[in-house]
Amino acid sequence: MNIHEYQAKQVLAGYGAPIAKGVPILSEADVDAAIEALPGPLYVVKSQIHAGGRGKGKFKELPEDAKGGVRLAFSPDEVRSHVKEMLGNTLVTKQTGPAGKQVNRLYLEDGADIERELYCSILVNRETGKVSFVASTEGGMDIEAVAEETPDKIHTIDIDHSAGVTDANIAALVSAFELTGKAADEAPKLFRDLYTAFTDTDMALLEVNPLIVMKNGSLRVLDAKVSFDGNAEFRQAEMQQYRDLTEEDAKEIEASKYDLAYVALDGDIGCMVNGAGLAMATMDIIKLYGAEPANFLDVGGGATTEKVTAAFKIITADPKVKGILVNIFGGIMRCDTIAEGVVTAVKEVGLKVPLVVRLEGTKVEEGKAILNNSDVDVVAADDLDDAAQKIVKAVKG
Repeated sequence: MNIHEYQAKQVLAGYGAPIAKGVPILSEADVDAAIEALPGPLYVVKSQIHAGGRGKGKFKELPEDAKGGVRLAFSPDEVRSHVKEMLGNTLVTKQTGPAGKQVNRLYLEDGADIERELYCSILVNRETGKVSFVASTEGGMDIEAVAEETPDKIHTIDIDHSAGVTDANIAALVSAFELTGKAADEAPKLFRDLYTAFTDTDMALLEVNPLIVMKNGSLRVLDAKVSFDGNAEFRQAEMQQYRDLTEEDAKEIEASKYDLAYVALDGDIGCMVNGAGLAMATMDIIKLYGAEPANFLDVGGGATTEKVTAAFKIITADPKVKGILVNIFGGIMRCDTIAEGVVTAVKEVGLKVPLVVRLEGTKVEEGKAILNNSDVDVVAADDLDDAAQKIVKAVKG
């Protein structure tokens, strides 16, 4: 689960991290109160969407030379002008894709005197099996570009969970960030506070870009991106208050109601598969034959007819889908359950696009019989390669 910048800062401030004073703006009616709550004369008006690159983004409804999704304002009137232009308009960034995202929330923040911009994140390091800090002196930039062009400027510091953030870890971080003076003195508390916030709330990612050194020498979290581990949702009920459903794909929201692993993609072939690995292989082979998957969808090993029916409805509700590939290898999952779900869904919502089904494994003959004895227009496939070729051919006409 992703949350907005201002929400992430609320969480981090609760753990003692240094955050500038700021006020969320949900409508133009909130602007005057937000201005009065901040000292000025420098304000920062920030678009709140679940995507990066906001500062360099462009609003669809505004001229090409209009300012981006993060703007400085030097007077209350300039704040009001920015809010009027930004709120409710569609911001396009390199992470939103060409469709962009509508800006339904803004964050008005007190300005800062910046001396240096640093990059700091905490994540689960899959290579070492530990939580790691990623540190760079190149803050405020595209960290992927930094890693590609100057990898020596990216430092990874693993944390031993049993020991926590040790003095040696702090020394490594201070060195990686090239901190001195007041900033170096403040570093131990800040990095331990960030680590505690990460582990206490089951974050999957905590990114502070930039972490700044101000002209007075102090450290401050100037921007924050937080993503929570969905598998730990059951013990993080308090964090659910930050969920913004308007930022999520409606199909993904519907899938979550049935405990389906679904991710919307940009292609035109809908996929229903059991098992994450098989789902990835299915998407890969669709691409191999020159087409693009419309989704990742894993119905899981213990899916019921109800879940399969729901999954099929979600796929068919996507207007981009021009064909559907059902690829099931029945181990725990029974092929007859899949077949029953497909037939039930087709009877309820109809079938307007080609459907290719590949079944193998537990109860496979029973599953094939259910499909063959129904009035569903199914193209049978012998194996995954055959299935991929058939659905791509059907979609491409």
